[in-house]
Amino acid sequence: MPSETEVLSAHPDCILVDLGLPGLSGLEALDAMLERADGAPVVVLTGLHDRETGVSAVARGAADFLVKGDPSEALARSIRYAVERSQAESARALWRETELLRGENLRLERGLLPRPLLVDPATAWASRYRPGAGSAVLGGDFFDTVETEDGSIRMVIGDVSGHGPEEAALGVCLRIAWRTLVLAGRPDDEVLPGLDAVLRAERQADHFCTVCDVTVSPDRRHVSTRLAGHPPPVLVAAQPALLDGTHRGAPLGIARSVWPTATIDVDPPWCLLMFTDGLFEPKLDDGTRLGLEGMVDLLQGVSVPQSEEDLDQLLDTMQQPHVAASHDDDVAVLGLLVR
Repeated sequence: MPSETEVLSAHPDCILVDLGLPGLSGLEALDAMLERADGAPVVVLTGLHDRETGVSAVARGAADFLVKGDPSEALARSIRYAVERSQAESARALWRETELLRGENLRLERGLLPRPLLVDPATAWASRYRPGAGSAVLGGDFFDTVETEDGSIRMVIGDVSGHGPEEAALGVCLRIAWRTLVLAGRPDDEVLPGLDAVLRAERQADHFCTVCDVTVSPDRRHVSTRLAGHPPPVLVAAQPALLDGTHRGAPLGIARSVWPTATIDVDPPWCLLMFTDGLFEPKLDDGTRLGLEGMVDLLQGVSVPQSEEDLDQLLDTMQQPHVAASHDDDVAVLGLLVR
């Protein structure tokens, strides 16, 4: 005869407990089995004149009770109903958990992926966010765009190390801190040090964050970048090209660093594309990684978008390798069109 441990390790659909056996008996036997049942429904057997104990057993967690001497059909029916009720309750619990997760993701998404504060009619904006491997769980990628009072456009994209709700919450915190610093009128070169201080104060583990912080001048003819361990943007103008990244400093949260500014001159129309590393890390069919150069190659022959719809299609093209490879990292892409 198999032992109790062997029976329970087989993950039974239903457990039948006789409350009148020698040794541990009565409701104590029920309590002991409920502790070991791992969610399986427990049906108890009571004596012919002990229905009251059966009712108490149900109140303490048993799925049902039977009185010894009941027809065998009653036993089969009780077990079947107990299993069906247990399965229905498991389904309801899973549904509730899914709805809670969905609601939490929606709240995190609103924090991570805001609408831009742009008023210049000569600009268009688009974004994409895709959780790793198509999962419903948001990671720590975030972005934002704000047009300031002097007409400059400030943009940011960041990637918190790790995946999951904790990283997403930290990304929300950093995104809000960035917008707060920008709207408060802090000088551009003080924003990344401010985010570094917020990250160190708010993180629960040794998280770090890569960030690309951008300023577009009011006349739209100068683009300045500050890089904290993050790849530089791609400029789509006469020909798509990755901006210089030699001024890149350390990621936030790793080492005290400086993040110098590099500025280039541009002539409208042009398009700036910012992204997280999930965009260029997918593997191709030959097993090699796409890489930054391969990502830029995808854009060869692409002209400057003429509309927001064109910009949307361009972002779809950029994230296609990530989709095709079902890459396990999150990806965020942010595009600004200046006409």
